[in-house]
This record gives sequence, C-alpha cells and structure tokens, in this order.
Amino acid sequence: MQKIELVADLHIHTIASGHAYSTYAEIVEAAAGKGLEAIALTDHGPAMTGAPYREYFGNLTILPEKEKGVEILRGIEANIIDRDGTIDLTANYLKVLDLVWAGFHIDCLQPAGRAINTEALLGALNNPYVDGIVHPGNPDFAIDEEVVVREAVKRGKVLEINNSSFIVRRGSTSGCLEIARTVRRFDGLLALSSDAHVAAGVGDFAKALKLVEEVGIPPELILNADMNRLKLFLKSRGKRRFKNIE
Repeated sequence: MQKIELVADLHIHTIASGHAYSTYAEIVEAAAGKGLEAIALTDHGPAMTGAPYREYFGNLTILPEKEKGVEILRGIEANIIDRDGTIDLTANYLKVLDLVWAGFHIDCLQPAGRAINTEALLGALNNPYVDGIVHPGNPDFAIDEEVVVREAVKRGKVLEINNSSFIVRRGSTSGCLEIARTVRRFDGLLALSSDAHVAAGVGDFAKALKLVEEVGIPPELILNADMNRLKLFLKSRGKRRFKNIE
C-alpha cells in the first residue's frame, strides 16, 4: 500500500479556546518547523465554556493567508447544540471562514440514543456552511456510522479521524475504525487531524495514520494528503478564497 504523507493539519486550537496553551504565532512556527503546507485554526464555537465570542470568528480575516510558507485557514470547531443539529455560530460569521467543522461536546449537548445522535449529525451535515464533522467516532455519542457516512458523501463533506481522540476520548478506536471502513466502502473523504491544544502537538497524526493504514484507506480518500485536493475541496465548498483554484 502507498505510504500516506499528510501536508496539512486541519484541526488546531489556540489560546482563544480557553483550554489550549499556544498562540497563533507559536502554532505557525511549529507547523513551519514540521514542514506542513497548511494549517487550520479551529477554535471552539462560543457555546463552549471559555471559548471566544462570536465576533472573534468574523475578525479572523485579519490574519495573513500565508506565513512562514504555511497556508493559514481561518476556521471553527462549531458545537452542535441541539438534536436538530444546530450549531453555535450564525451564517454571517460562517460564510467568511475557510473551514467549518461541527461536532458533539458534552459541555454543549448531552448524549442521547444512537438514533437521536445520528439525526443531530445529519442536521449538522444539512447546514450548507458545515464542511465536515469532527471526531464522529466519539464513544459518548453513538451513531449509525453508515447513515452518517452516506450523507457526508452525498453532500460532498468530510469526516475526521481525530488523533487526540485516542488519548482523551478513551474507547474511540472501534468507532473510528467503523467510520474509516465505511468511508472506504462508499469512496468518501477523511481528514486526519491532530486536534492540537498546544503547539508541540501540531502535525501529530501517528495514531490516526496507523488506524487508516490498518484499514487500507488509499491516499486519494484523505483530504489532507494532497494540497491541491484540499484547495479543490474548499473551492467545491464555495470558499471565496479558493474560487480561482484550477
């Protein structure tokens, strides 16, 4: 099987998230030092305790698009806040962002049964501004993986294998395996992300890589294994910044 090389880390938190420990500048420096071509700054949405207020996300446009040779994507890890899949930032802010993740967090929504959790994820995927779902293998929120993967494929969206889940969300392996296997079956799209909360963790994909290699996921199904693939995906999602990418 072809070796997977990742060129971008698409899920990183700065000190703005309230429970992370590195600045924007420290994260860019770390990414450049590890040879990454792109990063996404994806602080938690405002429903999370200690997270930045909504205007923070609108003001991300002041950041340079590229620094130290690293493409900088302005993003969010939005919180799903109800069973309909509503997220905690409105369209006027979401439309200026380069990457919008949505996901479950117990601080923002209590787990329910498998069917209800699945419906909430389908609702989030139905949001035109949501580009993908973070840590769908979270064992606290059981889902119907096939239903979620099929919906993501139908809508041209991406699902994440979150490297930090194997450390902070114990029991994630089985759910992540099922997501990866189902994505492979339906030719979906995965992103492997660090979910780093400190600069030293930027670009740490080791556990996620091991899992997808065990499943036999080909590189062409991994969004951040190719920079042009990433840019074309963002263009397909209607991101203004990438509208002229060929």
